[in-house]
Amino acid sequence: MENFTLNSVTLQLEGLKVTQVSVYPVFFFFFLSYILIILANIGIVVLVFIDKNLHQPMYLLFCNLPVNDIVGNSIMLPRVLSDILVPPSERLISYYECVLQAFTTHMFGATSHTILMIMAFDRYVAICNPLRYAAIMTNKMVVKLTVSAWGVAFVLVGILLGLTIRLNRCRTMITNPFCDNASLFKLSCESVFINNVYGLTFTVVLLSASIGSIVLTYAKITVVCVTSKNQSLNSKALKTCSTHLFVYLIMFLCGTFIIILHRFPQYSDYRKLSAILFHVIPGSLNPVIYGVQSKEIRRFLSKLIQSRKVS
Repeated sequence: MENFTLNSVTLQLEGLKVTQVSVYPVFFFFFLSYILIILANIGIVVLVFIDKNLHQPMYLLFCNLPVNDIVGNSIMLPRVLSDILVPPSERLISYYECVLQAFTTHMFGATSHTILMIMAFDRYVAICNPLRYAAIMTNKMVVKLTVSAWGVAFVLVGILLGLTIRLNRCRTMITNPFCDNASLFKLSCESVFINNVYGLTFTVVLLSASIGSIVLTYAKITVVCVTSKNQSLNSKALKTCSTHLFVYLIMFLCGTFIIILHRFPQYSDYRKLSAILFHVIPGSLNPVIYGVQSKEIRRFLSKLIQSRKVS
């Protein structure tokens, strides 16, 4: 029987349903993934900061992704890890921590889209208007784009959670491995019509703007590359744009998979797992993809390795 308690400060997380045999394999998988995410992303940020050759708009804008991956995973994964090792009845979380986790989770998703949008704009200017690139992509413009990416996500997610925390709660069970907006407003016995409408609008607007900007940007880049006889330009466009597009597709496919699974309640356990992997997979692969593809990053790492061998 469901427990009805008005505005309880203590909530219970359903968490992942893990068998006794697979508890430790699952724990160590996510633990090692978290360590990889933190080390790789911090490494990329530090590398861009200390190497003057990487003080370019493309890499400065890219640094937003590692920061987003670090913050998004640090709020969510440690909590998931601790809950895996305790019985379901002991997976308790305060309402305020739950709201913070939900806010961070949605910020992670929204900011992933807005950051990749401003990175697409950078690639568009670099390839379609190379002679004016330095004049357009100044340090001031990089700061404006960065503030816009985080600011837009903050406002959209702030309204999303603001509509939810206004509701009274009569339930205490979060039917998810971590807190998100839908799990929170499902705790209420009041009408959540406004929440559903805004949540749907939020998703449609963000995805439409994200997909629209990527399609439009790459369509114009493709036209320039097809009509241009400059092999150097085409090679540069293929290298930088393929990296950016690959990162976008990973993030988009992970998110789409969760949306599809929401339509099939019988696969709720797979949906919960995919919700965690939405954080883990992009966070693990983003620094690797850019590290392998970027000539400047590879050169810096090779110099670092050679200097250690000499010493």
